[in-house]
Amino acid sequence: MNRRTLLGALAGTAVAVPVLSSCASGVTSLDGGGSAGGGSASSKNGVTIGTANFTENQVLGYLYAAALEAAGVKVKVRPNLGTREIVFPALKSGDIDLLPEYQGSLLTYLQPKSKVAEAGEMQNALTLALPSGLQVLPYGIAEDADCFVVTRETARKYGLATLADLAKHNGELTLGASAEVKTRQVGVVGLKDVYGVEFKEFKSLDSDGPLVKGALKKGDVDVANLFTTDTDIKANDWVVLTDPKTLIPSQHIVPLIADRVADPTVRKALASLGNLLTTAQLTELNRQVDKDKKDPEDVANTYAKQHGITK
Repeated sequence: MNRRTLLGALAGTAVAVPVLSSCASGVTSLDGGGSAGGGSASSKNGVTIGTANFTENQVLGYLYAAALEAAGVKVKVRPNLGTREIVFPALKSGDIDLLPEYQGSLLTYLQPKSKVAEAGEMQNALTLALPSGLQVLPYGIAEDADCFVVTRETARKYGLATLADLAKHNGELTLGASAEVKTRQVGVVGLKDVYGVEFKEFKSLDSDGPLVKGALKKGDVDVANLFTTDTDIKANDWVVLTDPKTLIPSQHIVPLIADRVADPTVRKALASLGNLLTTAQLTELNRQVDKDKKDPEDVANTYAKQHGITK
């Protein structure tokens, strides 16, 4: 069955991404059952996990590793490989087998003009958009969305509370973010298309890292692209600009995996983790790495042991 015909079969067949309906928690069907890759998928030769170049994704990669190892799967983690523009091609080419991903960001990467925002609909849209050989497994409880923040002082000076307010000061403000944000829909492109925002300058920094946060503190940038699970937002009393037109879609954590290794053992292990890890817990794990300077692998392994994933 190809990707174009899969959606029509979802309602009647147990597959990688079931037809999802919203519920109070925004999470459905995390049992990990079914297979979109047929019966040939096997993890007997091991699974290589890649991660992007920011704290949270590295923590998630090691959490995936702990869950899979506990299920008897041999794993290798290749952390800090780079941005999506690097890790996604690495998955397609077979250099890695599995990535921790984010629903909305992945969909806008694959389909820049996509307007889908609800988590269940996005899961189905991802199933259609992914190239042959790749699939998304059921999404988890935890969510981490992009956000655009300003200092409290900047918010007061310019009267900023929403992304729409930025357009009142076109040509006056500087945005700081990773280089890719300049061409992403959830970035400069979408801010202009959806809200009519035009910045005075774009400064290419890092992805939710010390460079962009340092620039925001110093006033070198007025607006910064960060992630909602970043504990520095609350610690610094920064203001997250609200998104009344839903430019930023749902961003539940979702495993992106090659069909070749998506066997029932792998699927069940990752589904169990997804059904356990909450947004608050993920935020705390980020804090331990960023603030307490703990190693991402150690933080992930401690969580796995404390929550019964490993012994």
